[in-house]
Amino acid sequence: MKDLVSILDGNTFLVTDQRGDIEPSYDFPTGLFSFDTRFLSTWILTVDGSRLQPLSIDDEESYRTRYFLAPGEPSHYLDAKVSLIRSRAIGGSFDEELTVLNHSREPVDFTLRLDIGSDFADLFEIKNVRQKKGRTTAAVSGRELRLTYRRDAFHREAQITTSEPADIDVSGMTYRVRIDGHGEWTTRLHVATVVYGARGEDIRATLPYGGSRSADTIHAEQNELIERAPKLGCDCQPLSGAYRRSLNDLAALRYESIALGVRLLAAGLPWFMTLFGRDSIFTSLQVVPFLPELIPPTIQILGGLQGTRVDDFRDEEPGKILHELRYGEMAGFEEQPHSPYYGSADATPLFVILLDEYERWTGDTQLVRLLESQVRGALEWIDTYGDLLGTGYIWYQTRNPETGLANQCWKDSWDGISFADGRLPGFPRATCELQGYAYDAKIRGARLARKFWNDPAYADRLEREAAELKLRFNRDFWIPEKEYYALALDAEGRQVDALTSNIGHLLWSGIVDESRAGRIVNHLLGPRLFSGWGVRTLADDQGRYNPIGYHVGTVWPFDNSIIAWGLWRYGYREEAGRVCDGILAASEFFGGRLPEAFAGYERDLTDYPVRYPTACSPQAWSTGTPLLMLRVMLGLEPQGEHLIIDPAVPEGMGRIELLDIPGRWGAVDALGRSRNHTHLHQ
Repeated sequence: MKDLVSILDGNTFLVTDQRGDIEPSYDFPTGLFSFDTRFLSTWILTVDGSRLQPLSIDDEESYRTRYFLAPGEPSHYLDAKVSLIRSRAIGGSFDEELTVLNHSREPVDFTLRLDIGSDFADLFEIKNVRQKKGRTTAAVSGRELRLTYRRDAFHREAQITTSEPADIDVSGMTYRVRIDGHGEWTTRLHVATVVYGARGEDIRATLPYGGSRSADTIHAEQNELIERAPKLGCDCQPLSGAYRRSLNDLAALRYESIALGVRLLAAGLPWFMTLFGRDSIFTSLQVVPFLPELIPPTIQILGGLQGTRVDDFRDEEPGKILHELRYGEMAGFEEQPHSPYYGSADATPLFVILLDEYERWTGDTQLVRLLESQVRGALEWIDTYGDLLGTGYIWYQTRNPETGLANQCWKDSWDGISFADGRLPGFPRATCELQGYAYDAKIRGARLARKFWNDPAYADRLEREAAELKLRFNRDFWIPEKEYYALALDAEGRQVDALTSNIGHLLWSGIVDESRAGRIVNHLLGPRLFSGWGVRTLADDQGRYNPIGYHVGTVWPFDNSIIAWGLWRYGYREEAGRVCDGILAASEFFGGRLPEAFAGYERDLTDYPVRYPTACSPQAWSTGTPLLMLRVMLGLEPQGEHLIIDPAVPEGMGRIELLDIPGRWGAVDALGRSRNHTHLHQ
């Protein structure tokens, strides 16, 4: 991603090289995408047959960018008689204004060529190339090139129009241009991404927000959302920059669901531009204190699409919350099980946790009552389908060995769960954090039952089950000789003994015995797990440790925000501050936009956080990380109709002031100040 430029509006996004060009790619999703389909796979500009070289890129805003270009090799820049500006914006569709400037005194003739093409690849086809089963056609009419893909009822179209006359053929547009001395020439290109429904209508045009929006509309929408968020004033520049960038990216990641007609948060560019159960829930938990109005559409959709039957292909079970919702060709023709797919074991307890947390902040009892049956269904899943082996734990094993996910916890890569020596356990697996989430879900479900559903007997039962789970967990997962909890149990009940960041999630859930919390904290902040920038996913002395391995040694900002919240919960405020300080310091090196993950190298080794090569950016739960860390540092916690404010600002961070924090209390302000006001980040 480092050498690529991306802009987005909801789940429509564009990824190009630094010239603004798109070349056909099957190893990374470059191109123009919308609703999981690539509408442009070729978009290459030449002047008199020469490719262009980038001079500068203005990409400050999420939905538009400008490229300043010159023809020829870099050595010729000083003598360039011509330069070009590509100004583009994305808003459901894609607009580009192409301007050519003649810097000489004499008139000049140019031939501009824009090669255009689309493979209409499904996002899942980018890494797994296959022969398309539908048919792509191209047609020219007036100033329009129309690229169409059909496969039975699946119908997508890219409609490319130009404001200036061009010689248009099925693979692009050619402009023959004369520009006077010191003059300029401009054309405006528009690419409509059309998603056809069964009756031949453009589905997106019928949605409440409409398929295509102008840059000004998007700008106004984003500003309106940012204005509603609490105002931050602080001495710490990394925190200030990360907070502003996070609000911008949260606004940009909102997309309009085709099937449901509401605004949801997409999980991350480029691979996850859709609703994800786990990611959307964690992001919502991070965002609740700042923009609580973003939560109800997500939680209602997750409840509305809750599993109702046993479907092996989709890993669906009654009461289960979805993992992923897709709109592309492969999901539509059931070549992938993603419409929706239920292959995560954590989204279901997290759903209960989110609803309770949302009510505690907002007092929205109506939503709690509306979703009562879904919450009961989720809690029942924990004890039935979730407990595959009948041992009182949540286990996972895909019902679909062909195309289902093997690991169904947040570390869902193939090698994310391992023994300390690097061996992989068999299936089913019961990872530790799943049990923590189940414990928390039962405690919170009991509160909802007692307070809102008038069912004290159910509440008593849930609390009893939670207490039993906590006892059982602390017996079966604790490794006495290593003084930490096992990452998982295997099917034989053996402890999968790798030291991982998952133990920080246990603190957040509250399942850790108080007597053991200190030892967990020592591991989390010790040199094996803590890099100086953040807590690694896997300790650096474990068999599979790799500082640039996806779940086996990288640092994930979202993971660290949950760990900081857990440290805060058990009273380890200074340690929580160290985690926050490391992640926020890292954010400066990414322009305030925390990526999905970065390398786990020691801070002393590199002096800057090393990029993970294919990290999503922006990614929703990384975007939410600075917000949750603000909550942790200011010690914000709802209690009845009041907001408790108990700040513990890390040393050297100075003053943090958060104004107009929304909730059931109206709007309140919070102020925290570190003991030492000298700024460490200079």
